Amino acid sequence: MRIGLAACLTTLFLAACGDTGGHAIEDGQVYAPSLDPKGQSVDGLLVGHRLMAAGEHELALEAYLRAAGQDGLDGEVLTSLGSANLALGRLGQAEHLLRQAIKLAPDWPEAWNNLGVVLMEAGKVSEASEVFRRAYALDNGQSDAIRDNLRLALAKLENPGYSAAEQEDFQLIREGTSTYLIQRHD
Repeated sequence: MRIGLAACLTTLFLAACGDTGGHAIEDGQVYAPSLDPKGQSVDGLLVGHRLMAAGEHELALEAYLRAAGQDGLDGEVLTSLGSANLALGRLGQAEHLLRQAIKLAPDWPEAWNNLGVVLMEAGKVSEASEVFRRAYALDNGQSDAIRDNLRLALAKLENPGYSAAEQEDFQLIREGTSTYLIQRHD
């Protein structure tokens, strides 16, 4: 027992005397190293996309805002901000941001699709089905997520009671292969 205690205390003592890894020590306090102005930052959009996929929507929104501060507000940043707001249930903000995105990037099917999801969540089924048709046409029918969203919107448009018995699963998409599933529980 004493040998184990002595070994533990020796380890703690040596750790306390060891290198601080570049951290400054003043008055017995350890301070973080200064920032390296030439250091590489991580792309805010990439971080935001990963956080969205992990279900961390508030953190993703913060990452997208950092990306907007660094790169400006382009179609992808606006679409990402709108998608994060939708995931947080902020439909008005999401719709506004996604409408801005399609003005900047009118040929981008992902932005149209995500606007359609917002419109469906807001109960604007007729407009949403037209937006999904536009997204599907721009995408040349390549995206399963856009096709499925269009199918669900058309089914609900034809039969307004369609979602009463079934759960609707609309998919947000981003550039690339990742999709974010938005589930609506009635």
